[in-house]
Amino acid sequence: MSDSQTVSAAVAKLYNTYPFPPEPLLDEPPPGYNWRWNWLAAYNFCTGQKPQKQDIRILDAGCGTGVGTEYLVHLNPAASVVGIDLSTKALEVAKERCQRSGANRVQFHHLSLYDVEQLPGEFDFINCVGVLHHLSDPIRGIQALAKKLAPGGLMHIFVYGELGRWEIQLMQKAIALLQGDKRGDYRDGVQVGRQIFAALPENNRIVKRERERWSLENQRDENFADMYVHPQEIDYNIETLFELIDASGLDFVGFSNPGFWQLDRLLGKAPELMERAQGLGDCPRGTGKANRASYRLIELLDPEVTHYEFFLSRPPLPKADWSVDDAILAAIAERNPCIDGFPSQCVFNYDYQIVNLSPLELEFLQKCDGHSTVGGILAGSQLGLDAVRTLLKQQLILLTPS
Repeated sequence: MSDSQTVSAAVAKLYNTYPFPPEPLLDEPPPGYNWRWNWLAAYNFCTGQKPQKQDIRILDAGCGTGVGTEYLVHLNPAASVVGIDLSTKALEVAKERCQRSGANRVQFHHLSLYDVEQLPGEFDFINCVGVLHHLSDPIRGIQALAKKLAPGGLMHIFVYGELGRWEIQLMQKAIALLQGDKRGDYRDGVQVGRQIFAALPENNRIVKRERERWSLENQRDENFADMYVHPQEIDYNIETLFELIDASGLDFVGFSNPGFWQLDRLLGKAPELMERAQGLGDCPRGTGKANRASYRLIELLDPEVTHYEFFLSRPPLPKADWSVDDAILAAIAERNPCIDGFPSQCVFNYDYQIVNLSPLELEFLQKCDGHSTVGGILAGSQLGLDAVRTLLKQQLILLTPS
C-alpha cells in the first residue's frame, strides 16, 4: 500500500473501533443549532445578504457518525445532503441516526476525500470538520474538495491548531512510546493513556490541561481515543494554515470567530504597538482587512488556539454594501433563523451570545417577515437606520437586495 493508503487504513481502523462522534441517537431532530451548518446564516455571515437559492447541494466530507450531517439536513429543509466517510462502522451509525430523526434527504457513501471526484456534480456548500488534519496529504484532500465546490459556493473547514494542543501532542507521543509494538491497538492505547493520567501528579501540566479543557468529554473512550491515540494528525499554525488555504485555489472569506482575531483586544491599550502592527505587511489576496502577520501575532500572544474554523469560497461570491441608505431601505428583511429566545428583549444571537434589545428593536424584528422592506417596517417607527445596521452587524437580520 502507498503511504496514503496505509494512513487511511489506520484511520478507518480507529473509527471502526471507536465510531466518532459518540453522540446519542435521537428519535427527533437534534436540539439547538450550529449556525455554521445553516446555509442562510452562514451565507449571510460571509456575504452580508441572504442567498438567492435554498435548494442547494451540501457535502459533509468526513461525516463520521453523522452528527453534523443530521444538523445539515434539519437546518436546511430545501437542501439535498451527501455524506462520505472512510469508516463503515461510523457510516452505519450515521445512517441509523438520520433515519431515526427523520433526516431523510441524505445519501451516504463509503468514500475517501481523495476520491470525492467519484460523486456526480458540484456542491454549493461543503462541510469538512475535523478531517483534513487526519489525512496523510491534507493539500491533496483540500484540492480534491475544491474541485467539487460550485461557483459562488462556500466551504466550511475545521482543523487543529498546534499552540493550544501542545499538551495533547505530548500525551500522544508518551502513549505511543509506552505502547511500542502494540501501537495501532487502539483499545490498548486508551488503557495506557488512562493509566498515565491516573499515575501523574495532581499538579502535572498535562493533567491540569486535561481537567481544564477536555476531561468531561474524554470520559467516553471514543473521545479519548480520537484525541490521544489517533494514528495521524497534523496541527497547524497561521503560517502553515494559509499554505493549505493557498493550495486550495479558493478565496479565504474569514474565520467564523472574528472577534478572536481582532488585535485590539490584546494590544488596544498600546496605540504605538497597534500602529506598528498596521505596517506588518500588505494584505494578501482574500485575507480581508487583517493580514496574516497580524493573525500570527494574535495567536502568539494568545496561544489558546486549539483549532481554526473558517470559510472559503469559489468566486464569484457577491458581497453586500449596505452603506447606501436607499439600498438598505429597499431591501427585504427577515430574522436570522439562528436566534434563540425570540420574541423577547433578551435573546441569544447566532453564536449563542446574549443580546439585549430595546423595545423599538424588538418591534422591528417582529415585523421582519421576509416580505416587508426595511423602509416599510420603519415607516411610522422611531427606529433609525443606524439601529438597523447594528442589528445587521449583530447577524440578527438577513437582508435581500431589491
